[in-house]
Amino acid sequence: MQAADQEMRNTITGKYPDGTPISAEDTEWWESMDGANTERMKQIITEHGWPGISLVGRDGAFAAWLLIQHADHDREFQRQCLAMLQSSAAAGEAEAKNLAYLTDRVRVGEKRPQVYGTQMHSVDGEYVPEDIEDADHVDERRASVGLGPLADYVAEIRK
Repeated sequence: MQAADQEMRNTITGKYPDGTPISAEDTEWWESMDGANTERMKQIITEHGWPGISLVGRDGAFAAWLLIQHADHDREFQRQCLAMLQSSAAAGEAEAKNLAYLTDRVRVGEKRPQVYGTQMHSVDGEYVPEDIEDADHVDERRASVGLGPLADYVAEIRK
C-alpha cells in the first residue's frame, strides 16, 4: 500500500509544476487511492490495533503512519489514529518524529497552528511553514522528537 501510494504521488506531482491544477482524472486517482488505503487501514486497526513496531516492524509501522498521514479526507479517523500513535510512541512502538508529523497534519487540517513546523504550503512559488504555535521554541520541540532545525528542513523542502 505504501509503495502504491508513493508511486501515485510521485507520478502526479511530477506531472504538474507547483500551483498548476491537477487534472480531474489524476484527482480521481489520488482520491481513490487515499480512500482505499484509509478503508484498509481502518480494517487493520480494528482487527489489530495500531500497527506498532513489534507487530509489523519498523518498515510496517512507518507505512501505517504514512497512510494515515495521507488520510486528510477523514480527519476524524486521523484524530483517532493520532491518539493511538501517541500511546504507541510513548511505549516505544512508534517513532516520535512520525507523531510530530501527524500532530501537525491534524492541527493544520483543523485550521490550528502546528507544533513542530512539519507542514508547508507554497507562497508565490516558495515553500514556507504553515503557522506555528510558539514559533520561538519550535527548534526545541523538533529536537525533542529527533527532527533537525526548522531552517534546515525548510531549505531541504525548497531544494
